[in-house]
Amino acid sequence: MPRSLEPLDLGIQIPYHFRCPISLELMRDPVTVCTGQTYDRASIESWVTTGNNTTCPVTRAPLSDFTLIPNHTLRRLIQEWCVANRSNGVERIPTPKQPADPTSVRALLSQASATSGAHVSARSRAAALRRLRGFARDSEKNRVLIAAHNAKEILIRILFSDDVESSELVSESLALLVMFPMTEHDKCVSIASDPGRVEFLTRLLFDSSVETRVNAAALIEMAVTGSKETVSNSESVFEGVLDLLRNPASSYPRRALKIGIKALFALCLSKNTRNVAVSAGAPEILIDRLAAGLDRCDTERALATVEILCRSPEGCAAFGEHALTVPVLVKTILRVSDRATEYAAGALLALCTAEERWRDEAAAAGVVVQLLLMVQSECTERAKRKAQKLLKLLRDSWPDYSFANSDDFACSEVVPF
Repeated sequence: MPRSLEPLDLGIQIPYHFRCPISLELMRDPVTVCTGQTYDRASIESWVTTGNNTTCPVTRAPLSDFTLIPNHTLRRLIQEWCVANRSNGVERIPTPKQPADPTSVRALLSQASATSGAHVSARSRAAALRRLRGFARDSEKNRVLIAAHNAKEILIRILFSDDVESSELVSESLALLVMFPMTEHDKCVSIASDPGRVEFLTRLLFDSSVETRVNAAALIEMAVTGSKETVSNSESVFEGVLDLLRNPASSYPRRALKIGIKALFALCLSKNTRNVAVSAGAPEILIDRLAAGLDRCDTERALATVEILCRSPEGCAAFGEHALTVPVLVKTILRVSDRATEYAAGALLALCTAEERWRDEAAAAGVVVQLLLMVQSECTERAKRKAQKLLKLLRDSWPDYSFANSDDFACSEVVPF
């Protein structure tokens, strides 16, 4: 390969030494290995992970040390070249954020976990956590590295320490902790089954900081999901979680709604807490949110919660009294996803089984046509079974205009039986 200029596919020429020797693409994050050869970071890391960590790809010399040293000079030259060729459609590569290294991670975790007796202030401990959070936000690789240094155990210890008084330290440790999946059953149990820890998180659900409230709800959801435990003080927990759904802050609207719905669903999985959720106002808030519109995943989870709560007489009564419940559920069928259709049909089945007036309301809302389409569709078998049961329930409630007023039926080949 000549060392002058190489033509790209788009007809733009690029200096040979700006290309990665492995990918032959423009380097975005040039790094130098122990042999003195420079590669793009992503390419050399991929080379190593595929089992080629013993030799340098170009020189074939042994890689005795796999430390990657950023080549800032070359990266700046590449950026200048990109700017000079902007008229040719070349975009300037961004300055890459440097990955965390094990030494820095260990030092920051040590600083964050130091006690007051070690002459370390709460502010400096929070600063260490803030820097770790910055690393964690940068890449999945950084999160894996931080987690590998027992970070979750350290963060749980910091968050629930008896002598923690700094709100900044609490918010930073909580914000970092929820960035890691809580897959260890023992860690989840240690949170969800401890009344003191649950009470502490419950207080954070009413914190003045919206981010802290959202993160507290996220940790509760993770702990409950991972442990299958029923949390204590559930009345206050539901109030805090539902408040996120009732009044999502303008600064975190999407995340507040998503975390609130996830937490509510996790809490309602326990039969012992479902009536508490109903008493706290979950039916009204869920229907209002569904009527206002949610993304697909949130809609599915919200509808799953509706179906779960409709399994109790109290839940059915609360949902049935909301004027929008039946119309929202009928409208959802076959319009969001197979899961959403199944959950909506399940909730309608519970409501229509409970009282005749809700059967009449569902029929008037056009559910019969939707159910007939469900039976013919490719939705799940469980959804079809629910649709068939609903059709039998509604046999005597079909008004004459159920089909005539339906645009869906007019363009389909479904024939009422």
